[in-house]
Amino acid sequence: MKINCIVVEDEPLAQKKLESFIQKTDFLSLQKTFNNAIEAIGYIKTNSPSLVFLDIEMKDLTGIQMLESLSEKPKVIITTAYEKYAIKGYDLQVSDYLLKPITYERFLKACNKVFDELHLKAIGKDKIFIKTEYRLEGIFLDSILYIEGMRDYRRIVTKDKSIMTLQTFKELQDILPGKNFCRVHNSYIVAIKMIESVERSRIKIGDKYIPISDSFNKDFFQRIKL
Repeated sequence: MKINCIVVEDEPLAQKKLESFIQKTDFLSLQKTFNNAIEAIGYIKTNSPSLVFLDIEMKDLTGIQMLESLSEKPKVIITTAYEKYAIKGYDLQVSDYLLKPITYERFLKACNKVFDELHLKAIGKDKIFIKTEYRLEGIFLDSILYIEGMRDYRRIVTKDKSIMTLQTFKELQDILPGKNFCRVHNSYIVAIKMIESVERSRIKIGDKYIPISDSFNKDFFQRIKL
């Protein structure tokens, strides 16, 4: 599986180097390169790349400021010449921190780490692992009813229990099979086969009524072939 990524870097030589590294890494797919953080923010919100290679010191908006502005963050590998930002980067839960000049060996190590994070699955295709508190908890895909956003947490509701996790909707969508699950609202993902009925932009699953927002309406109805 390919990891869709973007580069946010204002130095042309650094851009070319990262593009070259990405091109020869078979599990990466470069979607776009940006030379400023402001344009990158709009693209991230619209296209949800899984990984961002992010420089720190850029004009108008720094990489740190860009990260702080995003409510849902993709995986991030910081690429910078300045070691002083390392602590702040890790406070923002970046996946890795690469100091320039970057070697391909170090680049690949960081990308392999992200690959493992995005594909954290249990043995077989019927189960996933979810980070909760200090452990990984296995959940059978067939048991999931829906996932609800609750401030900083996501609540995964199954047939017999609820599990709280700090993983973002984007991270969850990366490990859930897309054919079985659909985002219907900024605060909800539903298991398609668990839907009992749809009425007036609301989905009924058990005793729960889940709203379908305008931004997800078209995609949802296409998915259920209506």
